Amino acid sequence: MHLDLDAFFAAAEQLTRPTLATRAVVVGGTGPRGVVAGASYQARPHGIHSAMPMSQARRLLPAGGVILPPRFKLYEQLSREVFGIVGEYAPVLERISLDEAFAEPPELINASAEEVHKFVERLRARIRTETGLTASVGAGAGKQVAKIGSDRAKPDGLVVVPHGTEREFLADLPVRAMWGIGPVAEAKLKRMDILTLGQLAALTEKEAKALFGSVGRDLRLLASGVDDRPVAERGEAKQVSAETTFDVDIIDLPRLRAEIRRIAQGAHARLVRSGRVARTVVIKLRHTDMSTVTRSETTTFPTDDADQLTAMAERLLIDPAEFGGVRLAGVGFSGLSEPHQDPLFTVAVPAPPVVETPKATPVQAARSEWRAGDDVVHAELGTGWVQGAGQGRVTVRFETRHSGPGPARTFLAEDPELRRGEATDCLKVRGSPTE
Repeated sequence: MHLDLDAFFAAAEQLTRPTLATRAVVVGGTGPRGVVAGASYQARPHGIHSAMPMSQARRLLPAGGVILPPRFKLYEQLSREVFGIVGEYAPVLERISLDEAFAEPPELINASAEEVHKFVERLRARIRTETGLTASVGAGAGKQVAKIGSDRAKPDGLVVVPHGTEREFLADLPVRAMWGIGPVAEAKLKRMDILTLGQLAALTEKEAKALFGSVGRDLRLLASGVDDRPVAERGEAKQVSAETTFDVDIIDLPRLRAEIRRIAQGAHARLVRSGRVARTVVIKLRHTDMSTVTRSETTTFPTDDADQLTAMAERLLIDPAEFGGVRLAGVGFSGLSEPHQDPLFTVAVPAPPVVETPKATPVQAARSEWRAGDDVVHAELGTGWVQGAGQGRVTVRFETRHSGPGPARTFLAEDPELRRGEATDCLKVRGSPTE
């Protein structure tokens, strides 16, 4: 089975900030080059989706919608809760990201479709009850079918593909529904008038190999529903990247810069989705004659700041006037690690100073340091988050995962009763400052 948490980043924000439960929520970088890392289902009908430039998402955001910076400590903790539950049913999990994984529960060996359905519904109900999150699940005899099943089950659904019906299940789906078929392969198939997985499965092995080389045989089998890849624990990815092959070679530096910025946004979206930070930026440029050049730059400290990583990629560029026409460009981020603090996607804000006050408040934030989405603890009112700040004032909504929608209060930005909280404070039962 493939389990995928629904709109995970946005759902985590709605769960722990109940006032947002029915509102459009967009998570991602708020700077001029920020990208959307996640969007709630209330935001999606307005055309907002992951990897979209945040500037565009802001224009599409409906009244009452909010944009929040990511809180990866929170997402990591919720992910651990969910997959801790799943791990009780399946000792081996193949984690794809913070919000999705493959599993083969031993209890489902030789199970009927009805038995699988009942089993997974029990699991989904337990996840919902214990964590407050919803998960969509696809189940079938193979990873490909399971993954496509979970995609079709969204949101908050379950698709079980009975054994022996895999080819029928896949037949009418577009070729892009299958892992391994990207825009280039799709275009090649389209030229052959092959638009569905059923048509791909109908190719002979010789025809498939002629189109895609040795991988053609595997693609044809997967399109037929034949998939014997085992579920196995994954080693951590060493790099996330994105690249584009241009229809027409790029011969001027301004256009190459623009394309690298766009490609870096795609790579950054994958970095965000993986919940990692990076130290090294790598660019790849393929010349008209197919020769390839790679260049890299490494920072002192790992980061997921979109502006910083994109600027590094731009610095590494070579002028096509010197290099020659560029037919392919790519951007990769490596030296990956887990973030040790909540990532800041725009300007790196220094840690707030420690200030001794009469009440020995550990941290006092200056007015310029509060921003929408910051976690806050008030000495008496408990855990909350900043809804807005400016003009020397800050408005805080006091609520947690367990509280239901909470009250909002406005304070002077320098109020000594306010201090910065941790991203996971909102998971506490009462959100009391004394917990």
